[in-house]
Amino acid sequence: MNPYISISLIIVYFVFLYFLAHIVSKNATNESFFTGNKNSHWLLVSFGMIGTSLSGVTFVSVPGTVAQNGFSYMQVVFGYVVGYIVIAFVLTPLYYKLKVVSIYNYLQIRFGTIAYKSGAIFFIISRTVGATGRLYLVINVLQVFVVEAIGIPFWATTLVIIGMILLYTFRGGVKTIVYTDVLQTSFMLGGLIFCIFFLLKVLNISVYESFLQLADANYTFLYNDDVNSEKYFWKEFIGGVFIAIAMTGLDQEMMQKNISVKNLHDTQKNIMLLSIIIVCVNFLFLFLGGLLYIYAKQNGLPFMGDDIFPSVAIYHFPAFLSFIFIIALISALFPSADGALTALTSSFCVDILEVHKKKYSESLLSKQRVRVHFIFACIFFLAVLFFKWMNDKSIVYKILVLAGYTYGPLLGLFSFGILTKRSIPNTYIVPFFCMVSVVFSYFLNILIPIFTNGFHIGIELLILNGIITFLLLFVISKKK
Repeated sequence: MNPYISISLIIVYFVFLYFLAHIVSKNATNESFFTGNKNSHWLLVSFGMIGTSLSGVTFVSVPGTVAQNGFSYMQVVFGYVVGYIVIAFVLTPLYYKLKVVSIYNYLQIRFGTIAYKSGAIFFIISRTVGATGRLYLVINVLQVFVVEAIGIPFWATTLVIIGMILLYTFRGGVKTIVYTDVLQTSFMLGGLIFCIFFLLKVLNISVYESFLQLADANYTFLYNDDVNSEKYFWKEFIGGVFIAIAMTGLDQEMMQKNISVKNLHDTQKNIMLLSIIIVCVNFLFLFLGGLLYIYAKQNGLPFMGDDIFPSVAIYHFPAFLSFIFIIALISALFPSADGALTALTSSFCVDILEVHKKKYSESLLSKQRVRVHFIFACIFFLAVLFFKWMNDKSIVYKILVLAGYTYGPLLGLFSFGILTKRSIPNTYIVPFFCMVSVVFSYFLNILIPIFTNGFHIGIELLILNGIITFLLLFVISKKK
């Protein structure tokens, strides 16, 4: 595939995206950036959030897990559904009732300023790590399979892509990305379906026959009954429940879009529809992964892990389908990165700088917001280079593990606020205990396999971290 044509295609795609963002963001204000004027249509938000929820990690890494883990990733995805129910009927009504701009305002109302700032800071760390990890994965694929052939270095590719995202998000914020995410999700899902149909045609098998071959290759196993395994069913299912609650319900990026919908009822419809679609789309990605491994085996290809989808798509698909893959990959990249950049800007301005409490003029507030937006873009750039330096090849489960450390204190803080009526002191012991919980969880993760004859903590690390935070908060709490 000609790299110059591929790069030209990416540029054309971005120009189209930029003009869509420009049209949508006309007459946009700071209120549009932070809340979308509370006027987003629930169906648009639901469809666009598919791209944000899945991202480039799902697009590249989930198909690559099939050879080693079969369809067992669905154990986590089924847990997501229960988590989304909790978000729709417990957390979202709370946010609407309090009429918050930032969901971490709940912590301020419940516990005071220091707990509020602590929650916001843990979100900023969590989302920065998660978003840049996903961003690195996709940029690295583009670099290795497209850009490197013409001598452009990785840092330059990263700089250009982050610059593109900055250009179309700095003005409209939530109001813009609700619409651009719909476009990008459409391209991503279209690319997924095209690739599945092509592989079925090349392999000359029906869907039914493909499942027989996948079963023969032991790719379809879904239930892991090994209690000591990190992939044990109940570990992954319950972990999935709390990952959804933490990484969606307690995440400003995800909830910023949800609470931009006109009313609570529409937001609940949006979340429940999203949960159903997420199950279906993740299953399709695993199905695609199985087909890719069958294709690789039949053609004697050595590809494994995260490399299998881009390698087969770029080197073995017809040129038109390779181009579709590139556009779909870019479409998987942008929704998670643009939403994260916007949410981090919003959270820092509202939660840390508290710009809404200061008597800024509209123009001065815009300058402050743009300055913060640019700073986070620079942080993204440096973090992606750090991931490149680490050179980690399989990232989907590692992002979930990192989420266990960074989202755990958020889970503990919100759980303590919702499940108890106790108060905690408005002092710096709160963030200190949150950090103690992270460190304690880290050492437990190392020591438990040693002292339990091989029992491994999986993605339920998030729950363990949340429980430790909850208990530490209980120790310093008192009856209200």
